[in-house]
Order: sequence, then structure tokens, then C-alpha cells
Amino acid sequence: MSVSSLSLGYVSTTKSNKTDIACPSSSSRACLLSPCCKVESSGKPIPSENRTSMNCKRRLALLGAGTLVATTVPASFLLAEEVVPKNFTPFVDRQDGYSYYYPSDWREFDFRAHDSAFKDRYMQLQNVRVRFIPTDKKDVRDLGPMEEVVYDLVKHIYAAPNQVATIYDMKERVIDGKSYYTFEYGLASKNYATTSFATIAIGNNRYYTLIVGANERRWRRMKNMLKVVAESFKVLDI
Repeated sequence: MSVSSLSLGYVSTTKSNKTDIACPSSSSRACLLSPCCKVESSGKPIPSENRTSMNCKRRLALLGAGTLVATTVPASFLLAEEVVPKNFTPFVDRQDGYSYYYPSDWREFDFRAHDSAFKDRYMQLQNVRVRFIPTDKKDVRDLGPMEEVVYDLVKHIYAAPNQVATIYDMKERVIDGKSYYTFEYGLASKNYATTSFATIAIGNNRYYTLIVGANERRWRRMKNMLKVVAESFKVLDI
């Protein structure tokens, strides 16, 4: 697969016609969308511990309820009659309006400033997390052309100053009238490197971001499984 440095642009894209509207560039957006758990690095305050604790407790309650329902109601009913892939478990948050699959042997954990997160029990860098922020946009296309939106996210928000960022692929999907941008990117620093898939979408006056990734050395082995997670993300009407 050919790649290119972000200084040169993006590679291997799947394009479609999109509304050419500038992507918001406020510092608050950068802070809230950053995938790094150390939000302090953006210079913006972290949500209070009380709020984080409350969100964590709510997520645990939702997960427990979801597990109970899943034992009595087919997963296909929970996810619009879809067949859940083998070795995956559906996570459905009807209160916040989204769902996705995660590997069945992963465990929930508290990823700061995120609404839900699951990780491999042994490999800390293998994890999936979801967050959202308010927006007045109606569709992800309203952020701008896919190539420009993805470049801005990876280069200016996901990558730390000491990391080299590379975009490998990107594509748009439309499901039930909602658009989703899913892209693969890598972040490399002197000490370690990771590769991830991200899916972004807009609905319910919220800008949702799902990121699932792994250590670069394990990426080839994990890629297909993590791609299932990224492409399973859906926004639910609330």
C-alpha cells in the first residue's frame, strides 16, 4: 500500500460529491476531539472529576443493562436486524444515540473525556473509544470535503507535536441517510508508533468520533478485526 506524509497530502481516497463548507477550527473543538487522554496537552481544562465519575457510572449501568438484554433478545433486534459478527459484542447507547461492535474479550475502561471505551485485557494500546461534542451541523458532509476534514483532524488534532502522522486510506459510507467518514492513519514518535481507524459522523446535534487502534507492530495482525469495529459505528436517532 502506498502512503504519503501529511506534508504531501492524503492517499488512496474514496471520494464523492460533498458540500464545500469550511471545517470549524476553534481551539475548543481541537481540545474536545483530540484522541489523547491527556487533554491538558491542548491547554484546555479537563471536565470535572465528578462529571467523569458520573459518566463512568452511567456507562457501567448501561453496559450492565445491555448485557442483560442481549441474553434475552437477539442482537439482531438491538441493531436493526443485523447479524453481529462472530467474536464481537454490540454496544448500544440509546441515551446518547450510537452503537458499535467491540471484540468480545475486551473489557470496558474509563478513557478520560470519552463516553465509552473498551480495551484488550493484555495490550493497552489495542482499544476503542467514543466521544461526542455539540454541533449545529446536520451531516458530516457539512464539515467540508472528506480529504480536507481528515487531513485537518489527523495533522492538527490527533497528532502531537513530536509525532509524524500518515494517512493511509479514507472512504465515505452512507447508511440510512447518514454519512460516515472512516479513515486509517498512523502516528509515529521516537519511542513508539500506533495505527488506527477513525469514524466520524454527525446526528442528534452531536459530532461523534470513534477511534480504534493498536501498536504498529501488531497492526497487520489486528487490522481486519479493528476495521470491523470502525465500520460498525452507527448513529441512532434520539
